[in-house]
Amino acid sequence: MSKKTKIIGIIAIVFVIVTAIHVIHALTLDRTIQYREVPFYSANIPAEMDGYRIAFITDTHRISDERLQEIVDRLNEWQADLLLLGGDFGRRDGDPQRTIEALAQIETTDGTFGVEGNHDRFRELFRAMEANNMTPLSNSGLLVRDNFYLAGVEDLWNRSPDIAQATADAEPNDFVLLLSHNPDVTMQQDTSNIDLILSGHTHGGQITFFGALAPALWPNHITHYGQRFMSGWAESQDGTPVYVSRGAGEYLPRIFARPQVILITLHSEG
Repeated sequence: MSKKTKIIGIIAIVFVIVTAIHVIHALTLDRTIQYREVPFYSANIPAEMDGYRIAFITDTHRISDERLQEIVDRLNEWQADLLLLGGDFGRRDGDPQRTIEALAQIETTDGTFGVEGNHDRFRELFRAMEANNMTPLSNSGLLVRDNFYLAGVEDLWNRSPDIAQATADAEPNDFVLLLSHNPDVTMQQDTSNIDLILSGHTHGGQITFFGALAPALWPNHITHYGQRFMSGWAESQDGTPVYVSRGAGEYLPRIFARPQVILITLHSEG
């Protein structure tokens, strides 16, 4: 056997092994939800809110009733103070009603707030939210507690997000949390008055190579910033922390891009 033939054989074996690993991962772990606990520390968080719990759900898409119920049960056990929704809640027919009704079963201290995504018909989504005692945020914001201001913007692809308008009523000493379905907004508008931004949209790349490379994010049709907002921690153009969730939904195969619900605990550094 020639040296060239041996090299080709080794490459073929490696290819088969790598492919098998990715297929197995897609059929097992990538079909289960990760409940990722994320601590966030800031001197701007009021001392009385130290330990405050925020659940963040986004990109449910074609989620099954069983998976939704699992999320509801898990978050009711976790006892969130606040539930935030990051958009893309329509199912196969685009109707978000069943998903919103299910998520409305999650009990919180301070309520549920959310924004639209690019796959949402925002009027339908907002009607469903309001009918289930949830508050839509559409270039708007409000005080959830003293010195804790929550804002949300319209979707970047479908409408006109305006961070300045959404945060206009925030005071300089408020801790400001912004919801934006598409994280690209944070590279195009001023975020210097914001402490934390939560986004979704990119699905963690959906199909990746060992969770490190996501070809779907390279052509710029999902995001204009490559893998900057693939998942987890990133920064806006102003250096504001941005956390990007991979989303909880079942939307095409996931490979090394496990669906997730984000569980944030705030800690005051004051």
